[in-house]
Amino acid sequence: MERKKYGTLISIGTKHKTHKGNLNLRFIPAEKGKNNLLLRIALRNRKFILARVKRDLSGKSDKWALFLAKILSGDKFSYTVELKLKDGQIYGFAKFSLDVPPQTITKEKGVIGIDVNARPFHLALAEVSPDGNLQSYKSIYLSHLLKYKNRNRKEYEEWLIAHEVIRFAKEKNKAIAIEDIKKLPKGKRGDGKAKLRKILQFFSYRRILKKIESLANQEGIEIVKVNPAFTSVIGMMKYCPQYFIDKDIAGAYVIGRKALGFKEEIPENYKKLLKSQIYIQYALWRLGKMEEELRNKLNQEKNKYKANGIKRDLRRLKREKKFLERFLMETNKNSQSEPETQKQVDQRKEPVRGPGSGQKLWRVPRLAFAIPLLGRLFVRDFSPLRPVVVQGKWEGVASRLGPDGFAGPP
Repeated sequence: MERKKYGTLISIGTKHKTHKGNLNLRFIPAEKGKNNLLLRIALRNRKFILARVKRDLSGKSDKWALFLAKILSGDKFSYTVELKLKDGQIYGFAKFSLDVPPQTITKEKGVIGIDVNARPFHLALAEVSPDGNLQSYKSIYLSHLLKYKNRNRKEYEEWLIAHEVIRFAKEKNKAIAIEDIKKLPKGKRGDGKAKLRKILQFFSYRRILKKIESLANQEGIEIVKVNPAFTSVIGMMKYCPQYFIDKDIAGAYVIGRKALGFKEEIPENYKKLLKSQIYIQYALWRLGKMEEELRNKLNQEKNKYKANGIKRDLRRLKREKKFLERFLMETNKNSQSEPETQKQVDQRKEPVRGPGSGQKLWRVPRLAFAIPLLGRLFVRDFSPLRPVVVQGKWEGVASRLGPDGFAGPP
Protein backbone atom coordinates (compact mmCIF):
# COMPACT_ATOMS: atom_id res chain seq x y z
CA MET A 1 0.00 0.00 0.00
CA GLU A 2 1.33 3.42 -0.95
CA ARG A 3 0.52 6.81 0.58
CA LYS A 4 0.93 9.88 -1.58
CA LYS A 5 0.61 13.57 -0.96
CA TYR A 6 -2.69 15.41 -1.21
CA GLY A 7 -4.76 12.66 0.37
CA THR A 8 -4.17 9.79 -2.07
CA LEU A 9 -3.94 6.12 -1.07
CA ILE A 10 -3.13 3.32 -3.52
CA SER A 11 -3.19 -0.43 -2.95
CA ILE A 12 -1.93 -2.57 -5.82
CA GLY A 13 -3.67 -5.90 -6.41
CA THR A 14 -1.83 -9.17 -6.22
CA LYS A 15 -2.16 -12.46 -8.08
CA HIS A 16 -0.79 -14.47 -5.15
CA LYS A 17 -2.80 -17.68 -4.86
CA THR A 18 -3.56 -17.22 -1.14
CA HIS A 19 -5.08 -13.75 -1.38
CA LYS A 20 -6.00 -12.88 -4.92
CA GLY A 21 -7.69 -9.53 -5.32
CA ASN A 22 -6.44 -6.79 -3.04
CA LEU A 23 -5.04 -7.43 0.43
CA ASN A 24 -5.50 -3.94 1.91
CA LEU A 25 -8.41 -2.41 0.00
CA ARG A 26 -10.85 -5.19 -0.72
CA PHE A 27 -14.37 -5.08 -2.16
CA ILE A 28 -16.92 -7.33 -0.45
CA PRO A 29 -20.69 -7.75 -1.01
CA ALA A 30 -22.74 -5.41 1.15
CA GLU A 31 -25.68 -7.77 1.43
CA LYS A 32 -26.52 -11.08 -0.21
CA GLY A 33 -28.69 -10.64 -3.30
CA LYS A 34 -27.98 -6.90 -3.57
CA ASN A 35 -25.97 -5.24 -6.32
CA ASN A 36 -23.89 -3.04 -4.03
CA LEU A 37 -20.49 -3.33 -2.36
CA LEU A 38 -18.52 -2.39 0.71
CA LEU A 39 -14.85 -1.47 0.63
CA ARG A 40 -12.91 -3.07 3.46
CA ILE A 41 -10.01 -0.77 4.37
CA ALA A 42 -7.24 -2.46 6.37
CA LEU A 43 -5.80 -0.64 9.41
CA ARG A 44 -3.03 -1.54 11.81
CA ASN A 45 -3.18 -4.54 14.14
CA ARG A 46 -5.44 -6.49 11.79
CA LYS A 47 -8.30 -4.07 12.20
CA PHE A 48 -10.33 -2.60 9.37
CA ILE A 49 -13.19 -0.26 8.59
CA LEU A 50 -16.00 -0.66 6.06
CA ALA A 51 -17.02 2.06 3.62
CA ARG A 52 -20.15 1.83 1.46
CA VAL A 53 -19.46 2.07 -2.28
CA LYS A 54 -21.76 4.44 -4.16
CA ARG A 55 -21.47 3.72 -7.86
CA ASP A 56 -24.23 3.48 -10.49
CA LEU A 57 -23.85 1.98 -13.95
CA SER A 58 -23.34 4.72 -16.51
CA GLY A 59 -24.38 2.79 -19.62
CA LYS A 60 -24.44 -0.45 -21.57
CA SER A 61 -20.66 -0.58 -22.05
CA ASP A 62 -19.83 0.29 -18.42
CA LYS A 63 -17.20 -2.21 -17.22
CA TRP A 64 -18.40 -1.72 -13.64
CA ALA A 65 -21.18 -4.27 -14.34
CA LEU A 66 -18.56 -6.90 -15.15
CA PHE A 67 -16.43 -5.91 -12.13
CA LEU A 68 -19.48 -6.03 -9.85
CA ALA A 69 -20.56 -9.43 -11.16
CA LYS A 70 -17.05 -10.88 -10.69
CA ILE A 71 -16.91 -9.68 -7.09
CA LEU A 72 -20.41 -10.82 -6.13
CA SER A 73 -19.97 -14.23 -7.76
CA GLY A 74 -16.89 -14.90 -5.62
CA ASP A 75 -14.48 -14.81 -8.54
CA LYS A 76 -10.89 -14.34 -7.35
CA PHE A 77 -8.96 -11.87 -9.50
CA SER A 78 -6.49 -9.07 -8.85
CA TYR A 79 -7.43 -5.40 -8.92
CA THR A 80 -5.85 -2.13 -7.85
CA VAL A 81 -7.73 0.46 -5.77
CA GLU A 82 -6.91 4.15 -5.47
CA LEU A 83 -8.61 6.41 -2.92
CA LYS A 84 -8.54 10.20 -3.16
CA LEU A 85 -9.69 12.79 -0.64
CA LYS A 86 -11.24 15.85 -2.26
CA ASP A 87 -13.39 18.53 -0.62
CA GLY A 88 -14.11 16.28 2.32
CA GLN A 89 -15.31 13.43 0.10
CA ILE A 90 -13.47 10.18 -0.62
CA TYR A 91 -13.41 9.05 -4.26
CA GLY A 92 -12.30 5.61 -5.31
CA PHE A 93 -10.90 4.21 -8.57
CA ALA A 94 -10.62 0.50 -9.35
CA LYS A 95 -8.46 -1.01 -12.06
CA PHE A 96 -8.52 -4.65 -13.15
CA SER A 97 -7.03 -6.59 -16.04
CA LEU A 98 -8.89 -8.56 -18.69
CA ASP A 99 -5.84 -10.35 -20.06
CA VAL A 100 -6.86 -13.42 -22.06
CA PRO A 101 -5.11 -16.57 -20.77
CA PRO A 102 -4.31 -19.55 -23.00
CA GLN A 103 -7.06 -22.13 -23.46
CA THR A 104 -6.65 -24.91 -20.93
CA ILE A 105 -10.17 -26.38 -21.10
CA THR A 106 -10.96 -27.59 -24.63
CA LYS A 107 -13.58 -29.74 -26.33
CA GLU A 108 -11.15 -32.67 -26.21
CA LYS A 109 -12.42 -33.09 -22.64
CA GLY A 110 -16.07 -32.84 -23.71
CA VAL A 111 -18.46 -29.87 -23.78
CA ILE A 112 -21.31 -28.18 -21.98
CA GLY A 113 -24.04 -27.64 -24.57
CA ILE A 114 -26.21 -24.56 -23.91
CA ASP A 115 -29.69 -24.01 -25.29
CA VAL A 116 -31.39 -20.66 -24.60
CA ASN A 117 -35.19 -20.81 -24.39
CA ALA A 118 -37.92 -18.21 -24.11
CA ARG A 119 -40.79 -20.42 -22.86
CA PRO A 120 -40.13 -21.23 -20.09
CA PHE A 121 -37.50 -18.51 -19.86
CA HIS A 122 -34.29 -20.37 -19.00
CA LEU A 123 -30.94 -21.81 -20.04
CA ALA A 124 -30.67 -25.56 -20.55
CA LEU A 125 -27.18 -27.02 -19.96
CA ALA A 126 -26.14 -30.54 -20.98
CA GLU A 127 -22.78 -32.09 -20.11
CA VAL A 128 -21.54 -34.21 -23.03
CA SER A 129 -18.58 -36.59 -22.78
CA PRO A 130 -15.91 -36.78 -25.52
CA ASP A 131 -17.60 -39.94 -26.87
CA GLY A 132 -20.94 -38.12 -27.21
CA ASN A 133 -22.79 -39.49 -24.18
CA LEU A 134 -25.03 -37.41 -21.89
CA GLN A 135 -23.42 -37.22 -18.44
CA SER A 136 -25.47 -34.63 -16.56
CA TYR A 137 -27.71 -31.62 -17.10
CA LYS A 138 -29.21 -28.63 -15.33
CA SER A 139 -31.47 -25.64 -15.94
CA ILE A 140 -30.87 -22.01 -14.99
CA TYR A 141 -34.17 -20.15 -14.85
CA LEU A 142 -34.24 -16.53 -15.98
CA SER A 143 -37.81 -15.48 -15.17
CA HIS A 144 -36.57 -13.18 -12.39
CA LEU A 145 -34.99 -10.99 -15.07
CA LEU A 146 -38.44 -9.97 -16.30
CA LYS A 147 -39.12 -7.88 -13.21
CA TYR A 148 -36.18 -5.55 -13.82
CA LYS A 149 -37.07 -2.49 -15.87
CA ASN A 150 -33.67 -0.82 -15.49
CA ARG A 151 -31.35 -1.88 -18.31
CA ASN A 152 -28.24 -1.55 -16.15
CA ARG A 153 -29.68 -3.88 -13.52
CA LYS A 154 -30.54 -6.41 -16.21
CA GLU A 155 -26.98 -6.21 -17.53
CA TYR A 156 -25.64 -6.89 -14.04
CA GLU A 157 -27.99 -9.85 -13.48
CA GLU A 158 -27.00 -11.32 -16.85
CA TRP A 159 -23.34 -11.16 -15.81
CA LEU A 160 -24.18 -13.15 -12.67
CA ILE A 161 -25.90 -15.80 -14.80
CA ALA A 162 -22.90 -15.94 -17.12
CA HIS A 163 -20.65 -16.51 -14.09
CA GLU A 164 -22.87 -19.38 -12.96
CA VAL A 165 -22.47 -21.04 -16.38
CA ILE A 166 -18.69 -20.59 -16.26
CA ARG A 167 -18.51 -22.13 -12.77
CA PHE A 168 -20.43 -25.17 -14.04
CA ALA A 169 -18.06 -25.54 -17.01
CA LYS A 170 -14.99 -25.26 -14.74
CA GLU A 171 -16.45 -27.75 -12.29
CA LYS A 172 -16.99 -30.26 -15.11
CA ASN A 173 -13.69 -29.29 -16.81
CA LYS A 174 -15.39 -28.98 -20.20
CA ALA A 175 -15.55 -26.49 -23.06
CA ILE A 176 -18.77 -24.63 -23.88
CA ALA A 177 -20.90 -25.16 -27.01
CA ILE A 178 -23.44 -22.52 -28.07
CA GLU A 179 -25.61 -21.84 -31.09
CA ASP A 180 -24.31 -19.33 -33.63
CA ILE A 181 -27.52 -17.27 -33.67
CA LYS A 182 -27.66 -14.13 -35.79
CA LYS A 183 -31.20 -12.95 -35.14
CA LEU A 184 -34.16 -13.93 -32.96
CA PRO A 185 -37.69 -13.19 -34.22
CA LYS A 186 -39.46 -10.87 -31.76
CA GLY A 187 -43.02 -11.30 -33.02
CA LYS A 188 -45.32 -8.40 -33.82
CA ARG A 189 -48.35 -6.69 -32.36
CA GLY A 190 -51.62 -8.48 -33.01
CA ASP A 191 -50.08 -11.94 -33.51
CA GLY A 192 -52.10 -13.41 -30.62
CA LYS A 193 -48.95 -14.33 -28.65
CA ALA A 194 -48.71 -11.31 -26.35
CA LYS A 195 -47.10 -13.09 -23.38
CA LEU A 196 -44.44 -14.78 -25.50
CA ARG A 197 -43.83 -11.58 -27.49
CA LYS A 198 -43.17 -9.67 -24.26
CA ILE A 199 -40.46 -12.16 -23.28
CA LEU A 200 -38.90 -12.21 -26.75
CA GLN A 201 -38.79 -8.41 -26.99
CA PHE A 202 -37.18 -8.21 -23.57
CA PHE A 203 -34.71 -10.99 -24.16
CA SER A 204 -31.61 -11.16 -26.32
CA TYR A 205 -29.99 -14.51 -27.08
CA ARG A 206 -26.87 -12.79 -28.27
CA ARG A 207 -26.49 -10.53 -25.24
CA ILE A 208 -26.35 -13.31 -22.69
CA LEU A 209 -24.30 -15.62 -24.92
CA LYS A 210 -21.79 -12.79 -25.50
CA LYS A 211 -21.31 -12.47 -21.74
CA ILE A 212 -20.73 -16.22 -21.42
CA GLU A 213 -18.26 -16.06 -24.31
CA SER A 214 -16.42 -13.10 -22.77
CA LEU A 215 -16.01 -14.79 -19.39
CA ALA A 216 -15.02 -18.10 -20.99
CA ASN A 217 -12.18 -16.35 -22.85
CA GLN A 218 -10.96 -14.87 -19.56
CA GLU A 219 -10.99 -18.30 -17.91
CA GLY A 220 -9.22 -20.14 -20.75
CA ILE A 221 -12.34 -22.12 -21.69
CA GLU A 222 -12.87 -22.93 -25.37
CA ILE A 223 -16.12 -21.72 -26.96
CA VAL A 224 -17.48 -23.77 -29.87
CA LYS A 225 -20.25 -22.27 -32.02
CA VAL A 226 -22.53 -24.56 -34.02
CA ASN A 227 -25.21 -24.14 -36.68
CA PRO A 228 -28.56 -24.00 -34.83
CA ALA A 229 -30.52 -25.67 -37.66
CA PHE A 230 -32.78 -28.50 -36.46
CA THR A 231 -31.12 -28.83 -33.02
CA SER A 232 -34.50 -28.59 -31.28
CA VAL A 233 -36.23 -30.98 -33.71
CA ILE A 234 -33.46 -33.59 -33.42
CA GLY A 235 -33.43 -33.28 -29.65
CA MET A 236 -37.19 -33.63 -29.20
CA MET A 237 -37.62 -36.47 -31.68
CA LYS A 238 -34.52 -38.54 -30.88
CA TYR A 239 -33.35 -37.92 -27.32
CA CYS A 240 -36.49 -36.82 -25.40
CA PRO A 241 -38.09 -40.28 -25.74
CA GLN A 242 -34.82 -42.15 -25.17
CA TYR A 243 -33.62 -40.34 -22.03
CA PHE A 244 -36.94 -39.01 -20.66
CA ILE A 245 -35.57 -35.46 -20.71
CA ASP A 246 -37.41 -32.30 -21.75
CA LYS A 247 -36.97 -30.84 -25.21
CA ASP A 248 -34.70 -28.00 -24.05
CA ILE A 249 -32.17 -30.28 -22.33
CA ALA A 250 -32.34 -32.51 -25.42
CA GLY A 251 -31.64 -29.47 -27.62
CA ALA A 252 -28.62 -28.57 -25.49
CA TYR A 253 -27.42 -32.19 -25.80
CA VAL A 254 -27.63 -32.01 -29.60
CA ILE A 255 -25.71 -28.71 -29.59
CA GLY A 256 -22.99 -30.40 -27.54
CA ARG A 257 -22.83 -33.40 -29.87
CA LYS A 258 -22.65 -31.10 -32.91
CA ALA A 259 -19.74 -29.25 -31.33
CA LEU A 260 -17.92 -32.57 -30.95
CA GLY A 261 -18.52 -33.44 -34.61
CA PHE A 262 -21.18 -36.13 -34.23
CA LYS A 263 -23.77 -36.67 -36.97
CA GLU A 264 -27.39 -37.27 -36.03
CA GLU A 265 -28.96 -40.18 -37.91
CA ILE A 266 -32.70 -40.76 -37.95
CA PRO A 267 -33.50 -43.79 -35.70
CA GLU A 268 -34.09 -47.03 -37.56
CA ASN A 269 -37.65 -47.49 -36.28
CA TYR A 270 -38.58 -44.02 -37.55
CA LYS A 271 -37.20 -44.97 -40.96
CA LYS A 272 -39.24 -48.17 -41.04
CA LEU A 273 -42.50 -46.41 -40.21
CA LEU A 274 -41.80 -43.67 -42.74
CA LYS A 275 -41.77 -46.38 -45.40
CA SER A 276 -45.25 -47.54 -44.32
CA GLN A 277 -47.97 -45.99 -46.50
CA ILE A 278 -50.59 -47.01 -43.94
CA TYR A 279 -48.86 -45.03 -41.23
CA ILE A 280 -48.28 -41.93 -43.42
CA GLN A 281 -51.96 -42.00 -44.41
CA TYR A 282 -52.86 -42.13 -40.73
CA ALA A 283 -50.54 -39.19 -40.00
CA LEU A 284 -52.13 -37.14 -42.79
CA TRP A 285 -55.59 -38.02 -41.47
CA ARG A 286 -54.58 -36.81 -37.99
CA LEU A 287 -53.23 -33.54 -39.43
CA GLY A 288 -56.52 -33.11 -41.28
CA LYS A 289 -58.48 -33.62 -38.03
CA MET A 290 -56.29 -31.05 -36.27
CA GLU A 291 -56.87 -28.61 -39.12
CA GLU A 292 -60.62 -29.10 -38.72
CA GLU A 293 -60.36 -28.50 -34.95
CA LEU A 294 -58.43 -25.29 -35.51
CA ARG A 295 -61.05 -24.05 -37.99
CA ASN A 296 -63.80 -24.67 -35.44
CA LYS A 297 -61.77 -22.89 -32.78
CA LEU A 298 -61.23 -19.93 -35.12
CA ASN A 299 -64.97 -19.66 -35.84
CA GLN A 300 -65.72 -19.50 -32.11
CA GLU A 301 -62.97 -17.03 -31.18
CA LYS A 302 -64.25 -13.47 -30.66
CA ASN A 303 -60.95 -11.83 -29.73
CA LYS A 304 -59.34 -10.67 -32.99
CA TYR A 305 -55.79 -10.88 -31.62
CA LYS A 306 -56.23 -14.44 -30.38
CA ALA A 307 -57.88 -15.20 -33.72
CA ASN A 308 -54.71 -13.97 -35.47
CA GLY A 309 -52.70 -16.49 -33.44
CA ILE A 310 -55.07 -19.30 -34.46
CA LYS A 311 -54.84 -18.23 -38.12
CA ARG A 312 -51.06 -18.37 -37.92
CA ASP A 313 -51.21 -21.90 -36.44
CA LEU A 314 -53.66 -22.89 -39.17
CA ARG A 315 -51.37 -21.63 -41.94
CA ARG A 316 -48.46 -23.49 -40.39
CA LEU A 317 -50.45 -26.71 -40.14
CA LYS A 318 -51.45 -26.43 -43.81
CA ARG A 319 -47.78 -26.08 -44.80
CA GLU A 320 -46.83 -29.09 -42.69
CA LYS A 321 -49.63 -31.18 -44.18
CA LYS A 322 -48.64 -30.21 -47.73
CA PHE A 323 -45.01 -31.11 -47.03
CA LEU A 324 -45.99 -34.57 -45.74
CA GLU A 325 -48.30 -35.14 -48.73
CA ARG A 326 -45.40 -34.34 -51.07
CA PHE A 327 -43.21 -36.76 -49.12
CA LEU A 328 -45.79 -39.53 -49.55
CA MET A 329 -46.14 -38.82 -53.30
CA GLU A 330 -42.38 -38.93 -53.86
CA THR A 331 -42.08 -42.11 -51.78
CA ASN A 332 -44.74 -43.80 -53.94
CA LYS A 333 -43.10 -42.52 -57.11
CA ASN A 334 -39.68 -43.85 -56.10
CA SER A 335 -41.03 -47.24 -55.03
CA GLN A 336 -42.89 -47.69 -58.36
CA SER A 337 -40.00 -46.55 -60.59
CA GLU A 338 -37.19 -48.63 -59.05
CA PRO A 339 -36.39 -52.13 -60.38
CA GLU A 340 -36.80 -55.06 -58.00
CA THR A 341 -33.05 -55.48 -57.41
CA GLN A 342 -32.72 -51.82 -56.45
CA LYS A 343 -35.68 -52.16 -54.06
CA GLN A 344 -33.90 -55.03 -52.30
CA VAL A 345 -30.74 -52.95 -51.91
CA ASP A 346 -32.71 -49.97 -50.62
CA GLN A 347 -34.61 -52.20 -48.21
CA ARG A 348 -31.35 -53.22 -46.61
CA LYS A 349 -30.15 -49.60 -46.45
CA GLU A 350 -33.55 -48.39 -45.26
CA PRO A 351 -33.26 -44.89 -46.71
CA VAL A 352 -35.66 -42.05 -45.90
CA ARG A 353 -36.77 -40.57 -49.19
CA GLY A 354 -38.76 -37.45 -49.83
CA PRO A 355 -38.29 -33.70 -50.29
CA GLY A 356 -35.10 -32.18 -48.96
CA SER A 357 -31.86 -33.82 -47.96
CA GLY A 358 -29.46 -34.04 -45.05
CA GLN A 359 -30.64 -32.40 -41.82
CA LYS A 360 -33.86 -31.21 -43.50
CA LEU A 361 -35.08 -34.80 -43.47
CA TRP A 362 -35.60 -34.40 -39.71
CA ARG A 363 -38.63 -32.32 -40.58
CA VAL A 364 -40.34 -35.46 -41.89
CA PRO A 365 -40.36 -37.53 -38.66
CA ARG A 366 -41.44 -34.45 -36.71
CA LEU A 367 -44.48 -34.02 -38.96
CA ALA A 368 -45.15 -37.74 -39.19
CA PHE A 369 -44.80 -38.62 -35.50
CA ALA A 370 -44.72 -35.67 -33.08
CA ILE A 371 -47.81 -33.79 -34.27
CA PRO A 372 -50.09 -36.71 -35.31
CA LEU A 373 -49.26 -39.01 -32.37
CA LEU A 374 -49.12 -36.37 -29.64
CA GLY A 375 -52.09 -34.42 -31.01
CA ARG A 376 -50.72 -30.88 -30.56
CA LEU A 377 -48.68 -28.33 -32.49
CA PHE A 378 -46.66 -27.31 -29.44
CA VAL A 379 -45.55 -30.14 -27.18
CA ARG A 380 -43.05 -30.32 -24.30
CA ASP A 381 -43.42 -33.97 -23.23
CA PHE A 382 -42.20 -36.36 -25.92
CA SER A 383 -41.91 -39.44 -23.68
CA PRO A 384 -45.02 -41.06 -25.29
CA LEU A 385 -42.91 -41.48 -28.44
CA ARG A 386 -40.58 -43.90 -26.67
CA PRO A 387 -42.42 -47.05 -27.92
CA VAL A 388 -42.18 -45.62 -31.45
CA VAL A 389 -38.48 -44.76 -31.47
CA VAL A 390 -37.38 -47.81 -29.44
CA GLN A 391 -39.76 -50.52 -30.67
CA GLY A 392 -41.36 -49.06 -33.77
CA LYS A 393 -44.88 -49.44 -32.31
CA TRP A 394 -47.26 -46.60 -32.98
CA GLU A 395 -50.68 -48.22 -32.53
CA GLY A 396 -50.74 -47.77 -28.75
CA VAL A 397 -50.16 -44.03 -28.99
CA ALA A 398 -52.62 -43.68 -31.87
CA SER A 399 -55.34 -45.57 -29.99
CA ARG A 400 -55.70 -42.67 -27.57
CA LEU A 401 -56.61 -40.38 -30.46
CA GLY A 402 -59.09 -42.54 -32.33
CA PRO A 403 -61.35 -45.61 -31.96
CA ASP A 404 -60.11 -49.20 -32.46
CA GLY A 405 -56.45 -48.15 -32.42
CA PHE A 406 -56.67 -46.74 -35.94
CA ALA A 407 -59.13 -44.09 -37.01
CA GLY A 408 -57.65 -43.35 -40.38
CA PRO A 409 -59.30 -43.22 -43.76
CA PRO A 410 -61.41 -46.21 -44.82
